[in-house]
Amino acid sequence: MGAFAQKFAYVDTEYILKHLPEYKSSLNELNVASQQWQAQVDQNFVEIDKMYKAYQADQVLLTADMRKRRENDIIEKEKEAKDFQRRIFGPDGELFQKRGKLLGPIQDKVTKTITEVAKGKQLDFIFDKSSEATMMIYASSNYDVSNDVIRLLGFKPGTILK
Repeated sequence: MGAFAQKFAYVDTEYILKHLPEYKSSLNELNVASQQWQAQVDQNFVEIDKMYKAYQADQVLLTADMRKRRENDIIEKEKEAKDFQRRIFGPDGELFQKRGKLLGPIQDKVTKTITEVAKGKQLDFIFDKSSEATMMIYASSNYDVSNDVIRLLGFKPGTILK
């Protein structure tokens, strides 16, 4: 019986990406957009602050009805500002979508190239050392034991539940 050795390697995708001009220009584009959006968010809250200070200064001169109207205006403006902030910077916001649109194709290109290198060098696994949690980028399908685990659990591979 001969010993069977698996071949491992690693990459540093952060280091690789820093070598790509399109990555750098995409990051710059994202930073510019982010700064512009943040300036708008800041401006919205400056306006709210001005409205509130003006309201405080005028409050004693206003009728109850006028006070209520001004309070509602401030509350509405604050709601709009928070909605805008969430629409831009929220988990599914415009910044997140723009990041995916700009960086996704670059990351896909890097992953495809890593796979080509792995196959060319006959590697079995490639890990990414740049991510916080060790992440596997490439694995030879020869080592996928998922179906064995499914069988051992008493199920038939390929019968995915919906």
